[in-house]
Amino acid sequence: MAALPVGGAGVSAMSKAAASHPLCSTDDISEQLEELQLTLGEGPCVDAFARGSAVLTPDLLTVELQDHWAVFADAALEAGARAVFSLPLQMGAISPRVLDLYADIPTVLDTEELADALAFADLATLLLLDTRIGETGAPTDGPVADRSFEDLGAYRAEIDQASGMLTVQLGVGIEEAFVRLRAYAYAQGRRLADVAADAVARQLRFPPDAEPDQAGEKT
Repeated sequence: MAALPVGGAGVSAMSKAAASHPLCSTDDISEQLEELQLTLGEGPCVDAFARGSAVLTPDLLTVELQDHWAVFADAALEAGARAVFSLPLQMGAISPRVLDLYADIPTVLDTEELADALAFADLATLLLLDTRIGETGAPTDGPVADRSFEDLGAYRAEIDQASGMLTVQLGVGIEEAFVRLRAYAYAQGRRLADVAADAVARQLRFPPDAEPDQAGEKT
């Protein structure tokens, strides 16, 4: 990645049937970008997954992108990203992954740099396959030296547990429960992981008659 004019990278597991989730990131900005797209349901990673092709965003300040990603563009800029490049990772039968690269200044990848980015995407694919990361974001077999994979597995498990609790509280399906959880996090300006943790700890409860972005603290 040193040969590329980018500041960091992140990978998310994408799915049409279940909640998408971040797998790993190289720094705080990358982590925020992955979680923003998960929480907001929009961004280059989401589009790259839907199209099955790369989405190259040289400058998030362009009018077209401000209109297309009305919320994500401003949030990503605030997080410290100015350009984002999203590349789908081809992993056979495994749920699709998308690699996000970001830069903190307007950046256009030339032909050679784009080729390097695609090569980096291939390397990321091989690394993910080599570590055998399962659907939870944690290794499926054997220990891994970097605990970040274990932490991300716990992150995903907590969101899934919170969504499951909401199915009971709201009497809805798991997908609708996740949407309600995400809507509340967005409306309150909070991280999805923090909202999920409060729900699991029973510090936050979603009454059946509440609006999608409303919940109450349990006393």
